[in-house]
Amino acid sequence: MAVDFEFRKQVMDYHIGSDLIKYCFQCSRCSDNCPVTKVTTDFYTTTGYNPRSNILNALLGYKDAIFDADDLTIWGCTVCDTCDEVCPQNIELTEIFTFLKNQSIANGKGPDFIFSQARAIFDSAKAIPTPKTGKDPIARRREQLGIPPVMEPDIAEFQTLLKNLGVDKKLK
Repeated sequence: MAVDFEFRKQVMDYHIGSDLIKYCFQCSRCSDNCPVTKVTTDFYTTTGYNPRSNILNALLGYKDAIFDADDLTIWGCTVCDTCDEVCPQNIELTEIFTFLKNQSIANGKGPDFIFSQARAIFDSAKAIPTPKTGKDPIARRREQLGIPPVMEPDIAEFQTLLKNLGVDKKLK
């Protein structure tokens, strides 16, 4: 496994405290408390999501072990911040995982579901598009509760903004 020193430096520069390399003792508190690890790791194997493994590979500059692995390796993190809260060294793990996700997208290696969700948002300017048939359940609940309807987004304006940010070039 090759060490990518530039990648390692990028991870270190991205981390807020930049003391990551000194202070991550691989104590496993992050993995022990991670709700995703609990539901994805088989009791008898080590497969599944493991934040500790991601941090170790990033520390060592093992870029391939992160980006050439299963999508769950990076995209398993739900950014619940549990690992940040329990880390005895106050390492902002979710910041590093965000960096890894951004690098994955920049390299065109994100999972298909991320690209399809991003495409749906780009096309409708909504994270949860209005159903094509039947009444929108959110609109129905708002009406039942006497809450005014949500204003429809200006899709063209939203797409212009995303195009100016270069998001359209990253969509598959």
